Amino acid sequence: MTKLNSKIPEGPIAEKWEKYKSHTNLVNPSNRRKLDIIIVGSGLAGSSAAATLGEAGYNVKVFYFQDSPRRAHSIAAQGGINASKNYQNDNDSDYRLFYDTVKGGDYRGREENVYRLAQLSGNIIDQCVAQGVPFAREYGGTLANRSFGGAQVSRTFYASGATGQQLLLGAYSSMNRQIKAGKVKSYNRHEMLDVVIVDGKARGIIARDLVTGKIERFGAHAVVIASGGYGNVFYLSTNAMNCNATAAWKIYKKGAYFANPCFTQIHPTCIPVSGENQSKLTLMSESLRNDGRIWVPKNIEDAKAIREGKLKPTEIAEENRDYYLERRYPAFGNLVPRDVASRAAKERCDAGFGVNKAGFAVYLDFADAINRLGETTVKERYGNLFDMYENIIGDNPYVTPMMIYPASHYAMGGTWVDYETMTTVPGLYSIGESNFSDHGANRLGASALMQCLCDGYFVLPATISNYLNEDIHTGSITTDSPEFEKAENDVSSLIEKLFTIKGTKSVDYFHKKLGKVIWDKVGLSRNEKGLKEAISEIKEIRDAFWKDVRVTGKPNQFNNELEKAIRVADFLELAELMAIDALNRKESCGAHYREESVELDGPQKGEAKRNDKEFTYVAAWEYKGEGKEPKLHKEELTFNAIELKQRNYK
Repeated sequence: MTKLNSKIPEGPIAEKWEKYKSHTNLVNPSNRRKLDIIIVGSGLAGSSAAATLGEAGYNVKVFYFQDSPRRAHSIAAQGGINASKNYQNDNDSDYRLFYDTVKGGDYRGREENVYRLAQLSGNIIDQCVAQGVPFAREYGGTLANRSFGGAQVSRTFYASGATGQQLLLGAYSSMNRQIKAGKVKSYNRHEMLDVVIVDGKARGIIARDLVTGKIERFGAHAVVIASGGYGNVFYLSTNAMNCNATAAWKIYKKGAYFANPCFTQIHPTCIPVSGENQSKLTLMSESLRNDGRIWVPKNIEDAKAIREGKLKPTEIAEENRDYYLERRYPAFGNLVPRDVASRAAKERCDAGFGVNKAGFAVYLDFADAINRLGETTVKERYGNLFDMYENIIGDNPYVTPMMIYPASHYAMGGTWVDYETMTTVPGLYSIGESNFSDHGANRLGASALMQCLCDGYFVLPATISNYLNEDIHTGSITTDSPEFEKAENDVSSLIEKLFTIKGTKSVDYFHKKLGKVIWDKVGLSRNEKGLKEAISEIKEIRDAFWKDVRVTGKPNQFNNELEKAIRVADFLELAELMAIDALNRKESCGAHYREESVELDGPQKGEAKRNDKEFTYVAAWEYKGEGKEPKLHKEELTFNAIELKQRNYK
């Protein structure tokens, strides 16, 4: 049995990272050219890691299913990236960023990793400015900051509403420089379908060329997964349609533990669902909550009249509006963390105060901001987001309040990794959203980009040498071994199996059914009865999938249906683990809200109730084989730099 070893250095928390770097094993520059590293994913984590490792002298191969790294889903991040530079002189510090992140994650993150993240946050901004990332600036030329949910300071750097795009272009340009230098080789339109383990170590991958359908073997001394999260298990999500969990799930089935799968984030500011045939939801940046005020009518009759088209929101008098976040959480107001804001919106809509036709929407109103700042200033801050909203909904948000509702967005859970970002399989790493390590049970806004670039630019390049220093005499990894042959045959057999079913239902049919079960019973709130039903229903959908799915086309050609089928097959297994994990965690924490675990009285009445005595741990699940129950391993969490206490945003 693998024993979890987080490899956290000894000493005061503020000194751990420097102590680690001072004592870790190194690979000298002349030996790095002997070592090959595979990176799966070309988003912020993957591109930044490839650029940095290539520049360090390693031979890097990057695999991604898009036609260009610029199409990675990191491009969709809008609001900003956190860093504790205290440019606004509002008493920010590394400790405050660390504290806000641990508290925002409801004390279910590893505090040593989070402190390192806060320490390195300023370095990320310096790196990106040096690359030419066009962060917003004040009139005098200094970098601008804005506030975000879960914090009482302004520490979020941004580039209008397209921060992810600009950061990705910076990382992409750095990676391109290394491609030209011959240190990075780029494999576009390639999808990893298995990892190859030789003598207990990750030694390569099996990938499918998505254009030709060819199954190919690739060897390396280490493999890095940077493939993002699994939010698309819900079908309707803010993720791009191609976002998937296949790379992370394949390594889980080869021995890499999967941590906290039930910790999935529902984002509070998304454009509501508009109809039965919708396949994608659109995120409206959390930055909008800086100046937008969230409300519903106070009177249920007014809400009903709005839904019926008899009343416009602008006709509701100020005294008849319920700014419910400001009312419930006066200290943070509209800038409470995402899990809190999402549940509050659901509660109001479930009580009958929803404002779109279906009754599942609340207002995000900029009238006060426009009156206070002027429309020109608001347009400078959020213009592209307002344009996007108007193009989708058809309403002018400068005049009519936006309608928003929570939607599946981000995965805090993911592959278990130690302090070095290595999984339980030696030589196999996981960085960015694909691992679990930094966000606990709820990610604060503007922290995803921070973690991805921190892992890619600074953490992985400093830790991977500790493993690779033993491989400098290994030589090139051959792909002619029995392990590579078996892995390739397994992939080919999976594809053949999908084509031999010749069923009557499309892949999307099963994905939609799965998404509805997950949203209804493993979504914004969970309870024991619903979770047990979800586990049973997911098994039924999975059985039906393998009996009746129809995959059109041929395997040896470009085939989107085959790509989707492989990914949905993995979602159908991951979804069950999510429900098992949620059922096992008999507490409410962050985005994991168990209806049986709620504060019943006092100032925190109705809020999530943690069970620190029994559940202050990372749940790391081990795959035990098809049809067998996964095994739970626990990494106990300790809090020495922060007092473990009930979250309070009131």
